[in-house]
Amino acid sequence: MRILLVSSAFNSLTQRVFVELRDRGHLVGVQLALDDDALREAVRRHAPELILAPMLTSAIPVDVWSAHTCLIVHPGPVGDRGPSSLDWALHEGARRWGVTVLQADAVMDGGDVWATVPCAVPAGVTKSGLYRGEISDAALEAVLLAVDRVARGDYVPRRQADLPAAGRTRPYFGQSLRRIDWRRDGTAAVLRALRAADSQPGVADELRGAEWFLHGGTPEYRLRGRPGELLATRAGAVCRATADGAVWISELRARKRPGGQAGIKLPAVLALGALLPELPELPELTGMPDLPEGGTAVDGGSWTGIRYREDGSVGVLDFAFPGGAMSTDHCRRLLAAYRAACARPTSVLVLGGGREFFSNGIHLHVIEAAPDPAEESWANIQAMDDLVEAVLTTTDRITVAALGGNAAAGGVMLALAAGEVWCRSGVVLNPHYRLMGLYGSEYWTYTLPRRVGEDAARRLTQDALPVSATTARTLGLVDRIVPCGPQDFAGRVRTLAAQMAAGVAAGVARSPTAQWRTRPANDRSLTPLSAYREAELARMRDIFFDPEAPYHALRRAFVRKSRPTANPEQFGALPGAATLRS
Repeated sequence: MRILLVSSAFNSLTQRVFVELRDRGHLVGVQLALDDDALREAVRRHAPELILAPMLTSAIPVDVWSAHTCLIVHPGPVGDRGPSSLDWALHEGARRWGVTVLQADAVMDGGDVWATVPCAVPAGVTKSGLYRGEISDAALEAVLLAVDRVARGDYVPRRQADLPAAGRTRPYFGQSLRRIDWRRDGTAAVLRALRAADSQPGVADELRGAEWFLHGGTPEYRLRGRPGELLATRAGAVCRATADGAVWISELRARKRPGGQAGIKLPAVLALGALLPELPELPELTGMPDLPEGGTAVDGGSWTGIRYREDGSVGVLDFAFPGGAMSTDHCRRLLAAYRAACARPTSVLVLGGGREFFSNGIHLHVIEAAPDPAEESWANIQAMDDLVEAVLTTTDRITVAALGGNAAAGGVMLALAAGEVWCRSGVVLNPHYRLMGLYGSEYWTYTLPRRVGEDAARRLTQDALPVSATTARTLGLVDRIVPCGPQDFAGRVRTLAAQMAAGVAAGVARSPTAQWRTRPANDRSLTPLSAYREAELARMRDIFFDPEAPYHALRRAFVRKSRPTANPEQFGALPGAATLRS
C-alpha cells in the first residue's frame, strides 16, 4: 500500500511507524506538516492510498480528509480528546491508558475509530518515557491493525458514541496546572508535576532569582532541608527540598524573555552557573569497594546517570542520560565507571539495559552553550572516542550493549563497539551523522563495515534513515532482538546474560572476541585501529573549526527547536525506494 505519513515532526513515534510499515513492504512517504499547501502538494505527488498522522498538532485541511482516507493516531483511549492526553494521564495517576486510531473529520479527535489498543502506565514513568515505550508499542499495534483493515477494504469503522468511553474531552494542560508550591507540596506532588512535563514543556518555576523550566524528577530519600532550597549536587543535577523530602532535578531551561532568544535545556548545575551556591557534591556510585566511591547500586531511587549491579559473573553498567545526549563530562564519568567495572571478576559485562535512550552521541545542547562550541565539540568527540575505544578493546570478557531504548549517531557506534548488541523489539536505530552535517567518529569506519558490509554501511550513513530492530538484525547491526515490553527488558537482559555467563563457565559460550571484529573489511583489514580514529577525527576537526560548516547552523536549529521551512531531503524519493533489506 502507498502510505503518506503526515507529522508535525519526524519524532520517535513517526520513525517507529515509518520503519515498521516499510519492513512490511508498504511504500511509505513522509511529509512534515509545514502548511496546508505543502500537504496538498505532497498528496498530489505521492497519490497515497492512505494518509496516516502518527503525531500531528494541527488539523488536516477539509479538502484533504474529505477526499482521502486520513487516520490520526491519538495517544489516548476512546473518548479522550484534547492536546494534552498524556499530561492528564500522569497528572491524574492513571494506571491504564491507550492509543486510538481515528478517522480525521471536522471534530478534533472525534472521528470514527479504526483501532484502539490499551496499555499500562508504569509507576514512576515520565511522559517522554511513556510515549517512547508503552504508548509507542500500543500505537504500533493499533496502526498495523488499522492499516490492515484499510487494505482489506471491508471494515466499517465504529462511531465513538457506540464504544465504551475510557476518556473525556480535556483542555490544554497549561503552566497554571503544573505550578509547584515548594512550601506546601510534598515529594509525590512535585514528582507528579515534573514527570507530566517531561521532556516538554517543563515546569515553569523560579530558582535562585531567575526563571526556569524544570526538567526531570527523581526522589531523594535521605536529604532534607527547608522547602524549596537547594541541598546538594550530583553529576550535574541539583537536589531541592520539598515539603516532606527532596527531589533531584536533572536539567533546567531558561525561560524566554520578551524579545530574547529561547533558552536551551542544560544540566542543572551548568545552567545555574554562578547562581549556584556552594553545595556538597554527592558521589554517583556508592557501596561497592572496587568502584569509584563504591557501590553495587545507588541508594534507593536517588538520581544518578550511571548505575552498576553485579550478580555472580554478570556485571551490568546501566547509564541513562537525559535525551540520550552524552557530554564530555558524561563520557568521562562513564569511562571511569566502565574501567572500574572491568576490574571486577565477571565474565559478562552488560552496557545499558534500561528502558530509556541508549545514547544519541555528543551533547549538542552543552556544545551550543559553551563559550567556544568548536572546542567543546572537539573535546566531546574525543571523550566519546575514548569510551568507545575502551569497549572495543575489551577482550577478557564478553561485552553486551543492551538497548532498551532508541539510539542514534555516535550512540549506535558506541553499541557496535561491544561484542554483542541486543535490542528490545521496539527500538529504532539511526546509524548516521549526515543530517547534522558531520562525518562521524566513534570508530564507525572500522565497526560498521565489518558488521554490515561496505555497501550497507554506505547506504545507512548516506541515506540517513532510521531502521527497525528487525532490519538491524537482518543487516547484522544487532545480534539479538528481545521481544518484550519496556518494563520487562532489564529483567530479560539479566536472565540472558546469566545464561551466557553459565555458558562461559561451562566452556560452551562463544569467544569473548566477537567474530565480526576479525572479519576483513576489504583492503583495510591490516590497518591499525588507531588509524581509523585519526582519519575520522581529522575530518571532524575540519568541520568543527570551520565557522561556515553546515554543522554549526544545523546544531543551532536543533537545540533551538527551529521550525523547518521545507520537507527534509531524505524523504524525497521514498515511495519508490526499495527497503534496505532488498
